[in-house]
Amino acid sequence: MSMYKVAVIGDKDSILGFKALGVTTYPVTGPAEALRALRETERDKVAVVCITEAIAEHIQPEIDALNQKMLPAVVLIPNNKGSLGYGMRQIKKNAEKAIGADILFGKEGS
Repeated sequence: MSMYKVAVIGDKDSILGFKALGVTTYPVTGPAEALRALRETERDKVAVVCITEAIAEHIQPEIDALNQKMLPAVVLIPNNKGSLGYGMRQIKKNAEKAIGADILFGKEGS
């Protein structure tokens, strides 16, 4: 029986706590490092990749490509400075795409 892995990509200060929980961490300082880390998680068969919003908004095309696959699931999380609202916008967009209506804010889809 294989165990699925969880990984976190983001700035060092934001992801340090995850390491204490046994989660694989990828501290990065910019988009190029984040892309390398994201590709490494694919090779390592990681099931869930958490990425800080501040990093994710710079590598969105690659995240979109991963979202077309079954695994890994990509989850956007706030960094240590708080949320940028980017993760919630992605959830809203995915919900609208899946069901054709905005169930989070009550508006009909276009």
